[in-house]
Amino acid sequence: MARAPVMAAGGIVLRRGAPPLIAIVRQRKRNEWVLPKGKLDDGETPKQAAHREVLEETGHEVAIHEFLGTLVYQSGGRAKVVHFWRMEAEGGPVRKLMNDIKAVDWLPLEDALARLSREYERVFLTQIGPIALAAAGLAPTDADITPPLATEDIDAVLQTLTPAEPGSVDELPHGLLQKMKAWLRGEA
Repeated sequence: MARAPVMAAGGIVLRRGAPPLIAIVRQRKRNEWVLPKGKLDDGETPKQAAHREVLEETGHEVAIHEFLGTLVYQSGGRAKVVHFWRMEAEGGPVRKLMNDIKAVDWLPLEDALARLSREYERVFLTQIGPIALAAAGLAPTDADITPPLATEDIDAVLQTLTPAEPGSVDELPHGLLQKMKAWLRGEA
């Protein structure tokens, strides 16, 4: 019997400046750089959880704006479903980081993409980062925009599927494969 997915929420947290910066956090346990996010507490809505988790993991109070999308991946043998909102932080931290977080760093989009430890978060932020910046009125210039992935890069990303998913890209339903490739190329 399939186990219920883990529900989580977080934010693409922006700080205005030249260039605008995006928050990423370093987990203490795994020593990985990730987007700020976490599991929903009982009775909490995804938006409430996103606000709480971002405050705990970045130490910054944030203004929550529009919903940006959902990232689904395998974690501990279960699907993890993470809803993300665009958020903006002003000023300095208002509290200490939670114990699970070793550090928070504020980086331009390209540097945040390079620093993230998980490929699926890099792919997600590649697509959502420019949308978040544009929605905040902080759209990068054409020179700053990450180009869509090349066909060979798309195939490499699709080969990183977790063991709980199809063993090869060829086992994916054809329509789903085409939609994923279009999304990764920036066409969807």
